[in-house]
Amino acid sequence: MREVLIVAGEVSGDLHAAGVARALHALAPALAMTGIGSTRMAAAGVELLERSEQLQVMGFMEAVRHLPSHWSLMRRLEARLATGTVRPLVLLDYPGFNLRLAERAHRRGVPVLYYITPQVWAWGAKRLETMRRVITKAAVILPFEQPLLRAHGIDATFVGHPLLDHVAQLPTMTEARAQLGLPAEGPVLALFPGSRAGEIARHLDAFVATARLLHSRVPGLTVVVSVAPGIAIDRARCPYVQVEANSFAVLRAATASLCKSGTNTLEAAVAGCPHILAYRAAAVSYAIAKRVVRVPHIGLVNLVAERELSHEFIQDAVVPAHMADALAPLLDAQSAERVQAIAALSEVRTRLGTPGASTRVATMALELAA
Repeated sequence: MREVLIVAGEVSGDLHAAGVARALHALAPALAMTGIGSTRMAAAGVELLERSEQLQVMGFMEAVRHLPSHWSLMRRLEARLATGTVRPLVLLDYPGFNLRLAERAHRRGVPVLYYITPQVWAWGAKRLETMRRVITKAAVILPFEQPLLRAHGIDATFVGHPLLDHVAQLPTMTEARAQLGLPAEGPVLALFPGSRAGEIARHLDAFVATARLLHSRVPGLTVVVSVAPGIAIDRARCPYVQVEANSFAVLRAATASLCKSGTNTLEAAVAGCPHILAYRAAAVSYAIAKRVVRVPHIGLVNLVAERELSHEFIQDAVVPAHMADALAPLLDAQSAERVQAIAALSEVRTRLGTPGASTRVATMALELAA
């Protein structure tokens, strides 16, 4: 029986893969779907061969420690590709693992659809030749990726950003605050310290310290912390309300947010929440990144806008006093800075395309399954 094999190695990948799985089921109800993912993919009808929580690593040293388990999983997936039942292989992000898997699929004649492709525009440009050789079709989610990949011989299509599919269901600020049990009036600061244990360890104390400083400056401030699925945050270190797996409600409830750099910044753009971003990496990973990263900003929202809309605080610049200074005007509902930020985020939403990315990707997958 023909199956679609979907591999998502991270929490955000699980979310977007689940959207594709639901669209595939709507278009082809009898199609079998297997994969690597988490709760959302399973709920969308994907038979999980392994949970992505076992794969989540970031940075050079973290990846080295997980090599044995990764190679074991690679052998299992390669054996599945060898059965001849997989068509196509759908990959989401996670390039260190997924490009190697794409190589194996290519050798066995299995078409590869890569959704949310490696960030070769930031670093890893050497991967472009591998991508050209092993990817059958690429579905890209940032507007500047399509021309870049096509220029290197990769069949790439801009499908729009999947976060836009949530726009129609977003609550108003009043509805979100009621849903989360937050005060209907007054400023609310949202903290997004990360979706991995290592990110929490590096960010949480600085984020909490920033919030404490703002308490003394912003009357009536409420602070809420967004927590990724499967992540535990010590309440002794973080005394604020914690909300699990509901980032859009948190962003819609917030007056402003402090985000770990990553997809969170695009979620904030879609939700219309002014924010600043911060990121600390492990020392070795940061030293390597400084030598290879070739973009002027690390924030996705800034890269899409092609200018710094949201202030960036990276590595040693993650200083609570400085971050509090940048956040204070964004927490003032009447400030010119907040009004300008909201307008700029609207511009970013427009650049991200139109809703329907999951259906477009599912349609591409079915074309390759034929």
